[in-house]
Parts: sequence; C-alpha cells; structure tokens
Amino acid sequence: MSPKNMKEEPLTIFSPQLSARFDALVQKYPVKRSALIPMLLYAQDEVGYLSDAVVADVARRIGITELDVRSVASYYSMLRFKPAGKYNIQVCTNICCMLRGGYELFDRFREELGVEHKGITPDGLFSLEEVECIGACSWAPAIQVNYDFHDELDPDRVPGILDSYRSQAKAEGEAHA
Repeated sequence: MSPKNMKEEPLTIFSPQLSARFDALVQKYPVKRSALIPMLLYAQDEVGYLSDAVVADVARRIGITELDVRSVASYYSMLRFKPAGKYNIQVCTNICCMLRGGYELFDRFREELGVEHKGITPDGLFSLEEVECIGACSWAPAIQVNYDFHDELDPDRVPGILDSYRSQAKAEGEAHA
C-alpha cells in the first residue's frame, strides 16, 4: 500500500489508553462538545495541567477552536493552565465556609506550607489555592485535595492532613523504587 492510500492517524500527546477513552467519550454524546469537561479533567490527570498541547489536542478531537476550550476551562477552578503540586489543596472560602472559618483554615495552610495562593512548595509536593466553592456547604469549612474531600475542619487539623499526604507520597515512592 502506498503512503497516499494509508489513513494517517493524527499525533497525540496522550497515552493510548486515554486516547481510546476520549474516542469513546466523543461517541457517547450526541454533541461532541459535551465531552469537553470530562476530557479536560482526564487530560489534566494524565499531563498535570492544561498545557497548550493539551488544549490543541482536545480542540482537534472535538472539532472546536482552542479559544473555545480555553474559555470553558477558565471558568472551572478545578482546571488549571499551570502545573500544580502532586497534592493540590483547594480551600473553599465561599460564604458557608467563610462563616465557619474558611479563611482561618486557608491561613493555616499558608503558614504550614510557606506558600501563598496558587503557590507550590519547593519540593513540588503541595500546591495551595483559595477557591469559591467545592459544593460541601453543609459540611463547612471544607477543602479538596485532588479528588479527596475533607470537611468540618478547623485549623488545628491542618498539620495532620499534610502529614497524611506526606506519608502517602513516601509510601508511593517506596512502592515505585
């Protein structure tokens, strides 16, 4: 078969498993654009953030512009355009959490980690950000670390939370060694 007759597959930055998952998602929805948010979340999980290459690849797969992808992604606090730490800590400071100590909680994380909003610890283990809402108003104040929720918190629990993730990272490091 000559090269002209071969169907050329577009290059992708994603693993074959994630590419297959994207193909299935696009087929699942009657309107391809409906797959955008799940695709961005899965891509961020694999790559770490929404790089220019991620945005371009997702836009191509759905058939929309890169600007459309960026416009949608910029609305959601859980999607980011810059790398974050291995454990991304999102502290809710919306009204329910604020009234029940959200800012005090955020301040304690800042103090313990030595970083400000959207900062990353020097070892790359933690990043910290203040967010508007994580949907845990009934259990305020609350945080989300990657996909783990911690609720009904007070600042005194911050060191223990950080220690548990440090231990988890150490155990994962030993498992891969």
